[in-house]
Amino acid sequence: MHQIKNIIFDLGGVLFNIDYHKTIAAFEDLGISDFDAIYSQAKQSDLFDLFETGKISEEEFISGLKKQLPSNINNQEIIKAWNAMLLNLPKERIEFLKNIRNNYSIVLLSNTNETHITAFEEIIWEQNELKNLDPLFDKVYYSSRIKLRKPNTECFDYVINDSKFKPEETLFFDDSIQHIEGSLAAGIKALHVDNSKTILDFFDTDYKLKSILL
Repeated sequence: MHQIKNIIFDLGGVLFNIDYHKTIAAFEDLGISDFDAIYSQAKQSDLFDLFETGKISEEEFISGLKKQLPSNINNQEIIKAWNAMLLNLPKERIEFLKNIRNNYSIVLLSNTNETHITAFEEIIWEQNELKNLDPLFDKVYYSSRIKLRKPNTECFDYVINDSKFKPEETLFFDDSIQHIEGSLAAGIKALHVDNSKTILDFFDTDYKLKSILL
């Protein structure tokens, strides 16, 4: 068995606390009665995919949503509803990331978009005085900037090649099972962070992976 030397972390639901239901509820309040049918953790429509891969701008994304909303809803109301899911990055997870780098090379891989990046960077600055997430990782990969998103194999291949990782020495953490399956298809070991666990549960007090997991 190959020793794990590298870890790829998802952001939302693994490190940064999010609640999809808050955004679903916010858009329902604005007038989209079936928002969960076009956007959820497990699936989403082309509009969201295009935004998360940087193929459309924030303005085009908002324009697409406006087609499904009452005419009196403005841009700021849409942005507020879209960002409603973003909660916080607990301080203990920041300390965890700082310490784990003594044992592993770590990178971040997140399906996200420019609106959310702006919002969660504001949150971590207000709560933790961190300008962005870059200092916590060897490299940060956002889908909107690399133009690739999970669970596509090409996305994982890009991160592996750019980081100069060996797949067999790399472990991926995500809260979405379809992304876990994409990682495994790319030859990368993966562990699912479900609602019963936090990322800290996978490591011992020396910030090393619990051997029972591998």
